[in-house]
Amino acid sequence: MRSILAVLGQAVLYALFAAFVGFFSTRPQYRPLPDAHALVKLSVSHAGALKADCRRRTREELERLPPNMRVPAECPRERSPLVIELALDGRLLHAETAMPSGLARDGAATVYRRFVVPAGTHHIAVRLNDDGRVPGFTHQREADLTLVPGQVLVIDFDSERKEVVLL
Repeated sequence: MRSILAVLGQAVLYALFAAFVGFFSTRPQYRPLPDAHALVKLSVSHAGALKADCRRRTREELERLPPNMRVPAECPRERSPLVIELALDGRLLHAETAMPSGLARDGAATVYRRFVVPAGTHHIAVRLNDDGRVPGFTHQREADLTLVPGQVLVIDFDSERKEVVLL
């Protein structure tokens, strides 16, 4: 008799737990975006150009170095910061200078931002400079896009093709 009551009690507790989980799996409703809005994600990870050119060492400099370190060219590892601007309908939405990662500042610079915008037709302009020795912006992309409610637009940089892409 005691084991039957224990099994029934356990079944009741499992049923209550399942009802609890079932209720909170649908309530409260999760809405990632407000109605009639879209999401623009600026997600760029890119290694900028080297901050300085390689320099040829003179014969005197090479002779002063130990034999195992006599490399004819001295190339700095540090990379340029990534300067990026995002404009929506002519209004600057975001501007940032991202420093390269790594102890020697020789890695990729990373930018990740999210913007909730009203759905509809927008003019998007992305400007990027990955070479600190060049004034202005080295890469630009402008487009007129129609964003539908709930759409996610991802802005990235393709390092192989050297262009800003809109996905």
